[in-house]
Amino acid sequence: MNLRILPLCLLAAIGVVIAAEVDYPLDAPGPDGRRPGGTLTQNMPAPVIANDENKDLKRERNYPDQPPTIPHSIRGYQIDINGNKCLSCHSRANSARSQATMISITHYMDRDGQALAAVSPRRYFCNQCHVPQKEVKPLVGNTFETIDKILQDDANAKP
Repeated sequence: MNLRILPLCLLAAIGVVIAAEVDYPLDAPGPDGRRPGGTLTQNMPAPVIANDENKDLKRERNYPDQPPTIPHSIRGYQIDINGNKCLSCHSRANSARSQATMISITHYMDRDGQALAAVSPRRYFCNQCHVPQKEVKPLVGNTFETIDKILQDDANAKP
């Protein structure tokens, strides 16, 4: 008998054992990630939202064309179709007054590379690429090395 084509109600009626009756370890320990401890069926409380890093210092970028991270809190910023709070400091017109870094000229280009007078709609929603940092302990170890460090180590290792 081919059991794959029979509906579940018929399988139950003829006494076929359904997988739900098998003793699976549903209460296995949960993974040790952002919410350590507990089991898979327990609801653990969410961790407290960490504070935004608010140092206003530019960070080193790890690869070419990496979008810079946001070095300050943006909690409460309006960034939607009706307004963009970031542009009040970072636009071409306001950056000199605010002493904020002006957004890249690429943000003023359309997809064909033509210059625009205003920020391109493709680049208007800053949080698509740029993110603020939190003051948290990393969840996993990180051994990332920039290509510059790898090349320097390689050059130093050669006799």
